[in-house]
Amino acid sequence: MRKNFLSYGHQWIDDDDIKSVVDVLKSDWITQGSKIKEFEELVAKYCNAKYAVAFSSGTAALHASLNGFYNLEGYEVITSPISFISSSNCILYNCGIVKFADIKPDTYNINYQNIKKQITSKTKAIIPVDFAGQPCDLDEVKEIANDNNLIVIEDACHALGAEYKNKKIGNISDLTVFSFHPVKAITTGEGGMVLTNNYEYYEKLLLFRTHGITKNPNEMHRNDGEWYYEMHNLGYNYRITDFQCALGISQLKKLDKFIKRRREIAKIYNQEFESIDEITIPYEKYNVKSAYHLYVVQFDLKVDKKTLFNLFRKENIGVQVHYIPIHLQPFYQHLYNFQKGDFPIAENYYKKALTLPLFPKMNDVDVENVIDVVKKIIKNKN
Repeated sequence: MRKNFLSYGHQWIDDDDIKSVVDVLKSDWITQGSKIKEFEELVAKYCNAKYAVAFSSGTAALHASLNGFYNLEGYEVITSPISFISSSNCILYNCGIVKFADIKPDTYNINYQNIKKQITSKTKAIIPVDFAGQPCDLDEVKEIANDNNLIVIEDACHALGAEYKNKKIGNISDLTVFSFHPVKAITTGEGGMVLTNNYEYYEKLLLFRTHGITKNPNEMHRNDGEWYYEMHNLGYNYRITDFQCALGISQLKKLDKFIKRRREIAKIYNQEFESIDEITIPYEKYNVKSAYHLYVVQFDLKVDKKTLFNLFRKENIGVQVHYIPIHLQPFYQHLYNFQKGDFPIAENYYKKALTLPLFPKMNDVDVENVIDVVKKIIKNKN
């Protein structure tokens, strides 16, 4: 057994990151200074997108992405049941109706064929989730959206640095949302960002982030002086800070290195596990390059999931579960009367799936520890 606990994910903060934050903390501006714009422009450039707006969290970015583009009251938005609850909660925040489409059994991403089945005259948008860092079938989703006059808001909170048909995620969908939580590809502590190529969307996102307030003289109805501002829409205080963005700028310089190491670890895992009948390793489509935010495997063993989870934890291997199907959450069951069996592929996935540790700062000994424990548990419990 390992002496110390190995989490499923962990940030990598170095001296350059710390210095970048300290420099801002010593400056005159620690909240709404120049680093926010700089970070936005650098991420947009990395993803080949025109515009980017940073937010206080990925959840805030999702909320903002839906707000203002449609009056969602009485209208529907389709998303995946296998995601963190933010992907569907953002629909409720905007008074919309949540519709789920079941996932694919191989990639665990939303099945575009099932999206088609959920579309009605009330459907306004689709929120595909790039689960574990692997992009969805974006061309097919976009085609469905175009045919039905829908907007695509890509939840790419797992997928910064991923590629779809040799294009970086971030400039394919109408809006793309990233997260900078500590376990994500890069971190700002907490934080998120929306990328878009649509200037109208960009302006609305900027307003929504700051209470719906503008100080741009060209947009105001009048101008009483330098102090003057106007509230044009109902927004939120979803602002990120300068020192967070300074950290993001420093982290972004290492993103490609981080992704490379994630993929190296995933490759080692795949080589060790692919011949084991009791394990289903992640399936990566030929036309994508996953960012491997998560390494999720399905176990087919003669023990229940809780027992399996605890066996790993007793060995100090910090497995995790991503995710409990959202439609099985009590709140959603009460709100929509969802039942077990409504999305069988998602539910079957949940019964067998565990996330193994994978993050760039893992060394080869850490990786070997995980592999050894997996093989040990399978040998003892099969």
